[in-house]
Formats: sequence, C-alpha cells, structure tokens
Amino acid sequence: MELGAGAKLLLLLLWATCRRHASADGLGGYTSVIRVTNGGPWGDWAWPEMCPEGFFARGFSLKVEPPQGALGDDTALNGIRLHCVGRNAALDTHVVESESGRWGAWREPLWCPGGGFLVAFSLRVEVPVTPGDNTAANNVRFRCSDGTELQGPGLTWGKFGGWSEPCPKGLCGLQTKIQRPEGLLDDTALNDARFFCCRS
Repeated sequence: MELGAGAKLLLLLLWATCRRHASADGLGGYTSVIRVTNGGPWGDWAWPEMCPEGFFARGFSLKVEPPQGALGDDTALNGIRLHCVGRNAALDTHVVESESGRWGAWREPLWCPGGGFLVAFSLRVEVPVTPGDNTAANNVRFRCSDGTELQGPGLTWGKFGGWSEPCPKGLCGLQTKIQRPEGLLDDTALNDARFFCCRS
C-alpha cells in the first residue's frame, strides 16, 4: 500500500524522535554488554542507565542493608552506582544508577587509582536456600584498567563467582535485576547486574 505524503512525514518525525531519544540516553554509545553467570534467580531486569557521552566509570558505590538478625529478613546488596568521569574533564563527575532495592544505605564510593577506569566485575551471590532467608547478591568487586581490584563494602554470605569479560575501553553504563518488595514473603532485592562497554 502506498503511503500518502502526510503518513510519510509522520513516520519521518517518529524516526527522528526515536533517534534523538536513543542518542540522549546514551544507549547508542556502547559496543557490548558484560555479564556473570552466578546471578540470583529472582526479580526482573530494570531500565539501563548510561554515563553521558564521552564519560566512563572510574568508581562505584553500593547500597547495602546490614544483617537483620535471626528474626529479620536480610536483603544484603540493594543497589549499585557508577561514578562517571569525562575523558576531557576529570573534575566533572556524573552518577548513574539503574533500579535499586528499598533497604539499606549508600556507602562511600571506591575509585580506581590514578586515571584508571573500571573494566570488569564479579558478583558475590548466596545460592538459593529452601526454606530459609535468601539474600541473592551480597557484594560486587571491580577490576580497574591497571589491574587493581576494588571490593565493595557488601556482606559476606555466598561466594564470588568468576570475572566477567573485560571492557577494553571501560564501563559506561549498567542494568540491574531487582526483586521488588514481597510483603510478608522473603525479600532479596538486587539479584544480578550487567554492564555496558564504552565505545570510545
């Protein structure tokens, strides 16, 4: 069916709008996604969040709920933030965060030394226990471009899995898998994460 001039114009405007939004949220500025294989099984993937164009992650911070005691419901790791720095403006920083759980508090950021940047990650995850108080992801560690390893101030349940593939030019975005509050049932909050590799 032949489209009329008005329909063609509308399609062109929609295409331009979508292209502008994709550029604005930075989703076109990555080359690949890095993952680990030991993430928790609960929850759904939230929206991705990207560093501004020309920025890359030099540091990170975690949202952690402390142990709740024998009768409490532990969720451990609730959120991850990337601290992005402009390649041409080292003092200009931007914080990005995908969805986070509701419990805990944000801890102080950890930074790669010198001009280093984050290139790979590993998750500490507690395997599911039935019955029991599941926590899923408990902590995360990152490797910097100079080989330095930064371990977050998360909790100690579970164990670290293998390292993700590296991003040669650094990380420039993240996406988290979050279980939303379950009411009277067992909560786990953050279960998994994946990161976007910078294009340049």
